[in-house]
Amino acid sequence: MKHDVNLDTSADEASARSYSAPALEKGLDILEALCASQHPLTQKDLAGQVGRSVGEIYRMIQCLVSRNYVAQIDDSYAITTKLFELSHLNPPTHRLLLEATPVMNKLASEFDQSCHLTVYNHGKQVVVAKVDTPSGMGFSLRVGSDLDVLISVSGRVLVAFQDEETRNLRISESLQRSPDQADPQINAVLDYIRARGYESAPSSQVRGLYALSFPVLDSRNHAIAALTIPYAERIDQAQRKPVSEIQAALEEAAKTISGRIGGGVPGSAQRLAAGGFNA
Repeated sequence: MKHDVNLDTSADEASARSYSAPALEKGLDILEALCASQHPLTQKDLAGQVGRSVGEIYRMIQCLVSRNYVAQIDDSYAITTKLFELSHLNPPTHRLLLEATPVMNKLASEFDQSCHLTVYNHGKQVVVAKVDTPSGMGFSLRVGSDLDVLISVSGRVLVAFQDEETRNLRISESLQRSPDQADPQINAVLDYIRARGYESAPSSQVRGLYALSFPVLDSRNHAIAALTIPYAERIDQAQRKPVSEIQAALEEAAKTISGRIGGGVPGSAQRLAAGGFNA
């Protein structure tokens, strides 16, 4: 039996090695070390930081210099602006809209409900995309609209899924814009939203509207956008799908968009990963 276990372990290790790319990993280690440094690093410094010998990284550094990712300054090396320039060839908002639009169209078509995508911007949130109800009857927002943050489900989602410093800054900016929206319990509310993975509540601005919102997350599990359905009940459609079913579909849509932009997992999957939470 022991022999079988060793064979299985060897097979697993061999499989892992078959998918590794040592040269690429060395290059990425070097780039990450240089990006994190506030000053140029010598080959010896770099080797120490990435846990390799000078001989192991020499050719890789020369390759990065020749491709203009790294600049040589005397006997040291520093990151260039090339990575920054490449990142701006595909702006985050453009990528977000590119990936979100077909998902939002499918969502609206399946449930005959409008949906919209908002991003945070200096104490307010801005609608960057929306899809109207296919039937033409329902509640929707205009692209470019400015919305309050702390009193709306989407705004609270954009604040809840942030690190503490960013959260505090967004609360402060939002209150500067709308001081009457101050709430001494706001942090407890935001903690609850983050724990359960989404926000849902009757609209505080439109009577008869029930809003559901999930975060679209980046690779650090911070919300870069909020995907929201303002659920409007139609009294002439007895067979209309219930809120619970729409919520599940909205969660899956937000998860899909997050995954397509390289982000984390919103909603119940995130709650399970964090140890479970029953709302």
